Amino acid sequence: MEDIIVIGAGPCGLSAAIELQQAGFRPLIIEKHNIVHSIYLYPTYLQFFSTPELLEIGNIPFTTPHEKPNRQEALAYYRNAAKLHQLRIQSYTEAVAVRKNDTIFEVETIRQNGNKETLKASHVVIATGYFDHPNRLGIPGEDLPNVTHYYREAHPYANMRTLIIGGNNSAVDAAMDLLRVGAEVTIVYRGEQLSAGIKPWVKPLFESMIEKGRIRMLLGSRVVNIEEQTVTVDIGNSQTEVIASDFVLALTGFRPDRTLLATAGIHLTEGQTVPDYNRDTMETSVPGLYIAGVIASGSNANEIFIESGRHHGKYIAQHLITNP
Repeated sequence: MEDIIVIGAGPCGLSAAIELQQAGFRPLIIEKHNIVHSIYLYPTYLQFFSTPELLEIGNIPFTTPHEKPNRQEALAYYRNAAKLHQLRIQSYTEAVAVRKNDTIFEVETIRQNGNKETLKASHVVIATGYFDHPNRLGIPGEDLPNVTHYYREAHPYANMRTLIIGGNNSAVDAAMDLLRVGAEVTIVYRGEQLSAGIKPWVKPLFESMIEKGRIRMLLGSRVVNIEEQTVTVDIGNSQTEVIASDFVLALTGFRPDRTLLATAGIHLTEGQTVPDYNRDTMETSVPGLYIAGVIASGSNANEIFIESGRHHGKYIAQHLITNP
């Protein structure tokens, strides 16, 4: 029987566990993969938008010689934070259901080797992320082997005809990266103009590559069909264009998974996407069940970042101290 089970070992789950531990509880973290798996899935050489102090948890300084830390530094920082706080983490254990039986929560888990176990706890914090669930296009060819929703690094696409779907920072960063290895880059973006959210230090260089013809940018367009060597694009005005392509990077964002919320009986609003919870305490419509991090957002996973989600554990700990 556990005090508290935290589901998810991302930055916000780790932060929540640290806050709870400092409040006198002994949380157990259940993680489907290993700690901060979402950050591990980021592009290999990604640089964060945030400055290091905005990514800190557990009062541990994030030291880096760079103005903005990179992926490798973040992985090391969060590993170190978990180690210094001696967090109890059960990795490679997926929580598949959460149910409340009277006053006790039962968390059904399955380990990587297939073993199943039901854990019991007085309270549960769901802090699952969203990087396992890309926004699918729902078009023919999306599941072909030359199509991916994840971009890691440029080398596999050297000198290849590569089409990117999307127009936000992930798409822009990938495009700039691909140019360095000689890829032929086309971007298809449904927006009528470049996204206002593109990182300001990247945008001028990106626009310059478009103007020079190094990157072909199709605005107000959408991919309607993918085949092994071609992509069909609706370019507007009832016109389509078939573009030769070796690889397709569908960088269309991700969405939080609502499965655990549904099994736990949490009331969902706004088209069954937003959990009903108290923003001052992070407690959901199910007493004793809390959420932390991006899972508290709606269908737009960009509503909550590490910068804000890392504070959710403080609200939870304070509520449990005053309402044991």
